[in-house]
Amino acid sequence: MPPRKSSANGSSSSKKDEIQVSKSPAEFFAENQSIAGFDNPGKSLYTTLRELIENSLDACESVNVLPDISVEIEEMTQAQFNKMRGVPSGSPAKMKKQLDEKDDSTKNKDESAEKSGAKAGKKPRRGGGDAYFLVTVRDNGCGMAHEAIPDLLGRVLSGSKYGVRQTRGKFGLGAKMALIWSKKSTGVPINIKTSHVQGVRGGGGGSVMTEDGKRKIGPKVSSCVLDIDIYKNKPRVIEHKQQDNNEGFIGTQMQVLVAGNWTTYKSRVVQYLQQLAIITPYAKLEMTYSNRTDEKKAFNLQFDRRSEQMPVQAREVKHHPSSVNNLLIQQLLERTRSTTLLKFLTSDLSGITTAVGKKLIDRLGSSFEADMGPHELDDKQITRLVQLLRSADDLFKSPDGGCLSPLGEYNLNLGIQKVVEPEIIATARDKPGAYDGHPFIVEAAVSLGGKDAKEGITVVRFANRIPLLFEGGADVATRVANSKIKWSSYKIDHKRDKIGVFVSIVSTKVPFKGTGKEYIGDDITEIQQSVKRALQGCCQQLRAHLAKQVARDVKERKSRLLKYIPDVSKSLFGILEVMQKRKQEESAGVVRPSSPRKRTAEWSPMKRIKSSEEDVNSILSSMSKGEISEMILKQRLEEAVEINADVVFGVDGNDNGDTRKGGSASKKDDNDDKQPLCLVPLYDEPNPGSSLIRHPLFDFYPINITP
Repeated sequence: MPPRKSSANGSSSSKKDEIQVSKSPAEFFAENQSIAGFDNPGKSLYTTLRELIENSLDACESVNVLPDISVEIEEMTQAQFNKMRGVPSGSPAKMKKQLDEKDDSTKNKDESAEKSGAKAGKKPRRGGGDAYFLVTVRDNGCGMAHEAIPDLLGRVLSGSKYGVRQTRGKFGLGAKMALIWSKKSTGVPINIKTSHVQGVRGGGGGSVMTEDGKRKIGPKVSSCVLDIDIYKNKPRVIEHKQQDNNEGFIGTQMQVLVAGNWTTYKSRVVQYLQQLAIITPYAKLEMTYSNRTDEKKAFNLQFDRRSEQMPVQAREVKHHPSSVNNLLIQQLLERTRSTTLLKFLTSDLSGITTAVGKKLIDRLGSSFEADMGPHELDDKQITRLVQLLRSADDLFKSPDGGCLSPLGEYNLNLGIQKVVEPEIIATARDKPGAYDGHPFIVEAAVSLGGKDAKEGITVVRFANRIPLLFEGGADVATRVANSKIKWSSYKIDHKRDKIGVFVSIVSTKVPFKGTGKEYIGDDITEIQQSVKRALQGCCQQLRAHLAKQVARDVKERKSRLLKYIPDVSKSLFGILEVMQKRKQEESAGVVRPSSPRKRTAEWSPMKRIKSSEEDVNSILSSMSKGEISEMILKQRLEEAVEINADVVFGVDGNDNGDTRKGGSASKKDDNDDKQPLCLVPLYDEPNPGSSLIRHPLFDFYPINITP
């Protein structure tokens, strides 16, 4: 075969010139959906639910309304989906043949998997296939203005959360990605039904409540069927109409039909709702799942509202000088309305007064003047300004955490009690901190026990009041709880106790690691130390509580022991009287036949004590003189209980070590308090016919008592 001809520059003549192509944001995220959490069908279903629910929470909180959110998930097969959508299919005979062939193939695969698994000693794995899900989420929030619906839901990277403010979302992706996933997996547009009160959120503020405390109802209801043109990043409106609100509809209802996998992500969805109920105890959450094929699989999950107190709304603030960069300063200079550099520093950045601004300009050098225009700065001057702003820590105060909206210890406590139902719980909030000019607040809680709790440390994480379910091992909260807290110092056994660790971090910029925003790294020292201090504060509260609890337990056990001392002293003195009588008979020459069987020392639970003749005579002499009596035995036992109870019950008097048997804070059974007591004879061989005397707290083995 002859070689190909080459062009003058040496490249192959068949090679086409490369073409530069630009893509819209919608097209980019449609092709790289894993960045937004749409990794696979199961994760995509979970992320769709999560984004729609969090949008509903934002809609309620923005107008200070206690959220009522309902979620409906209806699963259907491909055949049911095709029938609902009117998708044409092949002839019934051909479809039946294909299904039979598929079933035979699946059966053969399952049988081979079972055989190979049996050889390896493993159980066969059963996995569910992909299906279709009709997801409906409804809230009682502020609703959306009729004309704003297409741009709010059909334009990627378009949103109202840009700026320096604590928000659940930031990039305008959530609901738009659900629409893109619906378009990719089913081709079905999204359905929106909403009612908006004029003058609320975007109309000059306003309230959705009347003066007498009743909810305002929008006069109109908007219905919209919306698609998206991913190549132009524009909404494609299929239907958009408005009608009178005769039914009194409130809030927003969004319905989307997507592909997913319920089998693999059911537990994640339930876990997400449980943790969301913890971090939003002021919300009422309800989820209903139904299956068109199998009605028995349907279930309902509901979390009632536990608190009427909502967190204050986060405030938007200006950029702190230590958080700026060249690009940001250049953008601020282009958008500013200030006429001088001094005015720009004091009005467009936070924490800079007029006096501080003048000092900054003096430090910048002779090329800067207070009355020069902001637009006059060139690239070199902008670089110099940024360098000074990031290094002049002595001139600025740290960012103020007052702009943030943490949940609050009260609500966090109620949320944990509602979902986990622990036996003991302690909460703490660390003082506001900052990293790279961004304020943050850490709230934490530590609980012991609870329903469905597991032994060891279970870490639950939140960021800007959003549950974080994935990649927990690398999170700062997990690493601090497992390696930075000395649990034994707080009378907690981190291996056997059922410990729940809850950490909530809020910030104007949460330092997530990775594109999925699923965990916060421990490389930021300020956040790591704040998490550690908050957890230590919780543990100190628990230590004080556990110490009081142990003291109460010891007091109760002392009381129970003292209750049985009269019976114990009477039994002991009766045994000693029998021993004295037998000794007197032996002295008088009365010979008793010895036992034909000889027991070894292993018969007794304790090693036999060999008493000398001198000890035996001393005890019998004391009894003869009246120095040992039933009353004296009672007094001595009472003294022993008072002196030794703390040691017997595991209280060593210091702050180190676990004080609870088994590492559990719960009360023990009565059988756990029983202590065996063996009375070893002071005379000849033990009697095999000895009887056992049982008491609620002691088992007596009176050895060598003749029947």
